[in-house]
Amino acid sequence: MELQVPDVPLLKIFSFLDAFSLLQASQVNRGWNRVAENDQLWRSLCLKKWSLCNFSGCLGSQTWKRLFLQQTKLEHRMAAVKPEDFLFREARPMAYLSGCGHTVGAQEKSVLCTVSSKHKLYAWDVQEGTMIWSSPVQQSSIMRLATLPQMHLAFTVDLEGTVKVWNCQDEDALATLTMPWTCFSLEICLTNDGPFLMVGNAEGDIYTLTVPELRGVSKVNAFKYSVDLLHCSPDKKWIFASGTHQNILPVVGVALQSLLKPSEGKSPLSLSIPFSSCCRACWAPRRTSRITVMYRRGSCKKTGFTTFDLPARACVFHTNTARQIATFLLPLHMESPIWMGVGDGNTVVFESGPSLFLFTISGHLLQRFEDHQRTIGNLWVDPVHVLTTSTDDSLHLYMWDEEGRYPHLKSCSLLFLHFFLLQNYFGYSGSLVFYIFYVCFLFFYTYFRISL
Repeated sequence: MELQVPDVPLLKIFSFLDAFSLLQASQVNRGWNRVAENDQLWRSLCLKKWSLCNFSGCLGSQTWKRLFLQQTKLEHRMAAVKPEDFLFREARPMAYLSGCGHTVGAQEKSVLCTVSSKHKLYAWDVQEGTMIWSSPVQQSSIMRLATLPQMHLAFTVDLEGTVKVWNCQDEDALATLTMPWTCFSLEICLTNDGPFLMVGNAEGDIYTLTVPELRGVSKVNAFKYSVDLLHCSPDKKWIFASGTHQNILPVVGVALQSLLKPSEGKSPLSLSIPFSSCCRACWAPRRTSRITVMYRRGSCKKTGFTTFDLPARACVFHTNTARQIATFLLPLHMESPIWMGVGDGNTVVFESGPSLFLFTISGHLLQRFEDHQRTIGNLWVDPVHVLTTSTDDSLHLYMWDEEGRYPHLKSCSLLFLHFFLLQNYFGYSGSLVFYIFYVCFLFFYTYFRISL
């Protein structure tokens, strides 16, 4: 005789079962199957197994049981993947490689370059999510990565100061050059005279090299400390060079033409900005001689932003100086930002904890966004988008809206990537890189849609 147990006590009993046992119980009879399908049982299993996940917005019209089974299936697929298939899990850093001419058939192909702790450089097909090329293992850790998408070239420098050029197709590098000192910065400039690579080293030297041969064009000693930042202006007239030493290192503007076509016996034209403690800098994309720097000073690490206009013409700068346009300090109660970007030249955007701020260059608050629950870990700014990622596994996309006196940011979408599944198998750093990889794919997908 079949034992009939009332639904309420049976539901209580089933609440102690794991997923496998619950599935087995559902096969006993119709009554047990009906109770075992209870959505609250499967919801509890989901929240218990993936306690770090925010499932809001993910469920849709499906049941909690179906969600549990889908996520479990994904876990099993990840568990079956060979570790060597995910060598990019420790990629530092990453850069976009493909340009407008890089196509497969009639479709644009997005290719990213990544560097791993295993001393290798990789190229990835973003749409397919597959690795399409990898370099041989290098003798030393790769410290910096730069790319020239227009020529599909990647540039690396390792811990020993070896600079290499790669086409991400052939096994060996196209060119190799060993520098006399450790290098801390790379910048590629595409000019009317061709592409050039700028390398900043630990002795304060800036080397200008031809591409892809890496033949020396010039060497300039900017200052006696390491060159940690190198940024070429949008109009290709200036190179911004700086270190991150507190209260010691001046910021230097160097006329690019004096590096590309040096005069024998003459020092390159340069402009020293009477400013120190720089930790970030960004050129204004539309005001090509304007640059905004972020700095930290004092024992309490006060953070501020100062905007300079450099002379429009490259002339002799012995008496000229950069003209300070605006400056402001952040309130002491604000957490010091790490990342920054600029809009039209009159605005600066930066993160502070979980918040995103848009200020004028004179310190007037325009917008504050509270879309993230945890600290923003990365910020990407271009003339079209602002992307933020945070430790709550979320990505937020903003777009510039230029109506009104100042450009504003328009919040577009908030996405959650449940990479905790990856974390179970590849660790935090691996899942984070996979997450950044996904962010880059979303960015370029959106960019090309808008362009078309």
